[in-house]
Amino acid sequence: MPHTDLIRRIEDRKAVVGIVGMGYVGLPLSRSFCEAGFRVVGFDVDEKKVTQLNAGKSYIKHIPSKFVKDARRKKQFSATTRFASIAKVDAIIICVPTPLTKMREPDMSYVSATCDMVAKYLRKGQLVCLESTTYPGTTRELMLPILEATGLKVEKDFYLAFSPEREDPGRKSHTTTTIPKVVGGYGPKSLAVSEALYAAALETVVPVSSCEVAEAAKILENVYRSVNIALINEMKVLFDKMGINVWEVVDAAATKPFGFQPFYPGPGLGGHCIPIDPFYLTWKAREYGMSTQFIELAGEINTDMPNYVISRVAMALNDAKKPINGSKILVLGLAYKKDVDDVRESPSIELIELLREQGAKVDYNDPHVPKTHRQREHDLKMKSKPLTAASLRSYDAVLIATDHSAYDYQWIVDHAKLVIDTRNATASCKKGRKKIVRA
Repeated sequence: MPHTDLIRRIEDRKAVVGIVGMGYVGLPLSRSFCEAGFRVVGFDVDEKKVTQLNAGKSYIKHIPSKFVKDARRKKQFSATTRFASIAKVDAIIICVPTPLTKMREPDMSYVSATCDMVAKYLRKGQLVCLESTTYPGTTRELMLPILEATGLKVEKDFYLAFSPEREDPGRKSHTTTTIPKVVGGYGPKSLAVSEALYAAALETVVPVSSCEVAEAAKILENVYRSVNIALINEMKVLFDKMGINVWEVVDAAATKPFGFQPFYPGPGLGGHCIPIDPFYLTWKAREYGMSTQFIELAGEINTDMPNYVISRVAMALNDAKKPINGSKILVLGLAYKKDVDDVRESPSIELIELLREQGAKVDYNDPHVPKTHRQREHDLKMKSKPLTAASLRSYDAVLIATDHSAYDYQWIVDHAKLVIDTRNATASCKKGRKKIVRA
């Protein structure tokens, strides 16, 4: 199928979109394509997810089950674990994890395995597009050889592109549909097809000259945030020693109408992007004989923040003549940021593990995360504890790790013995200030 025929099928909404990976990227993207009038097939290796989706249920908080139910009823959406169905779709969008190994090197096993599976069923006239954040060169160096081993040739028999996901769970000001979409094709035909596909479902498409530029753009976005968050985290540690409130400092600096963008400190970095993606570029830079000093220093500072928080907990308990060992501590918020149910790389998990290592008896409460689930490196096996006045009084310390809007912070301070606040969540509390310790 010539690329112009595929573009025509896309414009006529006759093209079928296959999305591999029904997580925090793939499911919202499915929604955008369904709402634009496409038929979408969601692929995932997790049978439980597939079963839920086909039953019309969403497992992601900001994607309502109503969307899944309606899309199923209209026969616009289906989910499957059978990858042979890839042969029946026109566009294959890959949204799989790209974690780090224990040595902080890229773990490309999910991308490689997916490409191997796609290659089994790849046919002429299809578009393959990767959305998973990765190092510049992945599409050309890793994906292309696997796909061309089938005997099919890029730009002639199939089309290849990279378009980085820009999901931000919980953000209400932007959605998958409204966030500008960067797209880089392997060649002009691949770019034309991928640009047409995304333009049919999303408001703004930003075409760039190559897959490498698109890959590098996403890495730059996350490096920018990582470095600036590290800077403000370092300022927090310094200003705490000086008796200065870092949040007040940032708010004051942010009144300048130019030359400053506010970033805020926290107990560590969370989410699947900022704690991980910059190290993909660090790894790739070694191939060119370079060390990415800003990235590595930022990573050291951000990675050490949970240890700093624990030191503040220890000091606060010490002032109350209590050791961490044996103390009962309640962690408020398990999600990596406010008002979401996403716990990927959440600093709260490391805080709980560090407190346990020092002998504390730890519970957590999170209105969005009723229980923990097994992750690649963690398995807390915990359930969210009810939040009552009596339960708050029973803990030696309450550690605010995630500043969910559902919490009544004055009420928490009123009933807790000691509050360690890592998010400035108690800033508006008028009473009980002596109980509050910034961390």
